Amino acid sequence: MLDRFAAVTRWLSRLLMFAGAAGIAVMTAIIGWQVFGRYVLNASPAWTEQAALVLMVWFVMFGAAAGVHEGFHIRIGVFVEALPLRIRTACRALALLIIAACGVALVIWGTQLVLAVWSHVIPTLGISRGFAYMPLPVSGGLITLFAIERLAELAAGRERGRMEGRV
Repeated sequence: MLDRFAAVTRWLSRLLMFAGAAGIAVMTAIIGWQVFGRYVLNASPAWTEQAALVLMVWFVMFGAAAGVHEGFHIRIGVFVEALPLRIRTACRALALLIIAACGVALVIWGTQLVLAVWSHVIPTLGISRGFAYMPLPVSGGLITLFAIERLAELAAGRERGRMEGRV
C-alpha cells in the first residue's frame, strides 16, 4: 500500500518540478519580452509584469511542495545528525509534523484568501486575482500529503536515500 502511495506522490512531485521549470522558462521569456519592448521598441507591454508575478507565485509554491517530497529544503542538520538514532528519528518526525501543520495552514488560509479576492480582476491580464493565489491551498494540500507520506515511511522504518539526513 505504501509503495503505491509512494509511486503516486513521486509522479506528483515530478509533475510539480516539471511545471515549476516550465514556469521559470515562460517567466524568463516574458521578462525578456518586457526588456526588449522597453529598450528596443520604447513600448513595454503592460501585461508582462503581472504575468511574471503570477507565474512566480505558481512555480515557487510548486517548488515548495516538491521540496517536501524530495527533502531538499534548507535546514541545519549537523545537530540532529549528532544525536542518537531514536532522538534523531523523533526530531525528524516532529519536523514533519510541523511541516504538515504548515501545509494545513496554507490550505485553510490560502482558501480564504482565494475566496476573498476571487471577484477582483487583474486589469492587465483580465483574470481573477484568486487565480494568482490558487497555488497556496493547492501546494498546502500537497505539502501535507508529502509530509504524511514521509511520516509513514519514517514510522515503517523505510527512510529512502532522499530522506537520509534531511529534515
